[in-house]
Amino acid sequence: MLVHSKGGRWAAWSLFGILFVPLFALPLLVVVAASFATRWSGAFPSGPTTANYASAVQGESLQALTTSLVTALAASLLALTAGTWAALAAAALGRRGKRVLDALFMLPVAVPSVVVGLAVLVAFSRPPLLLNGTSTIVVLAHAILVTAFAHQSVSAAIVRLDPAYEQAAASLGARPAYVLWRVRIPLLLPSLTAAAGLCFALSMGELSATMMLYPPDWMPLPVRIFTATDRGSLFSGSAVAVVLMATTLLVLLAVSRVRTRASYR
Repeated sequence: MLVHSKGGRWAAWSLFGILFVPLFALPLLVVVAASFATRWSGAFPSGPTTANYASAVQGESLQALTTSLVTALAASLLALTAGTWAALAAAALGRRGKRVLDALFMLPVAVPSVVVGLAVLVAFSRPPLLLNGTSTIVVLAHAILVTAFAHQSVSAAIVRLDPAYEQAAASLGARPAYVLWRVRIPLLLPSLTAAAGLCFALSMGELSATMMLYPPDWMPLPVRIFTATDRGSLFSGSAVAVVLMATTLLVLLAVSRVRTRASYR
């Protein structure tokens, strides 16, 4: 921490604890406690059971988890490809062109995600691209929503790149395509993996746009959680929410390991 005195460090940690516990940790702990409960006793859940998880890891819930994983992986791949391409293109433009391109990619996150969902629904509900009622429209909406984060992450990494590596490769006769794939992309690999993890996590938790677009046979897990709690099945919905959190964390840990290895290449 950037606090050098002992009293300052204690004050900073105390402030962090005061803000973190009630705002972040406590709500998550309540959800975890509710996932093991069958009823409420006053302000806390009670009636310990693991039956909620029996239904959370099978049947429709398991299918919804698979749908979320496939959607998040596909959307992250699309977002990373488009965001990286745009970031590389923007780096070759002037300052004005880069600002315009950055603004275009940030537009989907500057408006509510439900507006993006509506825009995608209107745009792809008529020929020649009739995607309404398919899983593709859900993946496309998720990719649109998370591409901005991939673009910004890669753009920031490009600014920090040392141009000496590319200049050395070019001076030895390497073609631009070779410099891109064998020098520039490997140097960007840690940032690419970090962007992929961020896009995956955001896609796994996306609800607003998904509610407007998902077909009955392609229900992601956040929608499953919403419908369960909306019907009053709070405890089973909490168990499904814990499964969603655990799956997302496991994938992010795996991405973090890949990023660490890429950093030491």
